[in-house]
Amino acid sequence: MELRSVEELMDLLYTCRGTRDAPDRDRPPVDLHDHALRTAALLRRGRPADKELQVAGLVQPVGGLLWPGDPAARADHAAYAVRALLGERVFRLVHRCPRRDAVADDDLLTLRQAIEEGRTTGFDAGVLEDWRTVLDLLAARNSRLGAVD
Repeated sequence: MELRSVEELMDLLYTCRGTRDAPDRDRPPVDLHDHALRTAALLRRGRPADKELQVAGLVQPVGGLLWPGDPAARADHAAYAVRALLGERVFRLVHRCPRRDAVADDDLLTLRQAIEEGRTTGFDAGVLEDWRTVLDLLAARNSRLGAVD
């Protein structure tokens, strides 16, 4: 599935609300919607100018809706779903995030750390609508035709 507009992506992210990730014996499940918002907010605090990194943290849970099961397969589906809309860097970050064998640069380590911290940190991370402008800007920059739906 390829997302063609920010509206489609927002709808998918809203669908994550109330959906919990697969239980892990080491940690309790989290609400995917809340986790995405916390992860993106942590990245925004740590790297305020890096919108692509923040958005990678925001969109990483959509793979759980597109492909429940294996975390690597979920990441693949999320990455390919947002590639055309949000660009190659967001694609690479989301795609490589769960792969422990991937060469981890500073961006990937920062993303992984925020994802992990977002599982346990309880704070008000705002609402999804707060991210629409950032998503629109990235989509406009990465649009094949130079126009956003």
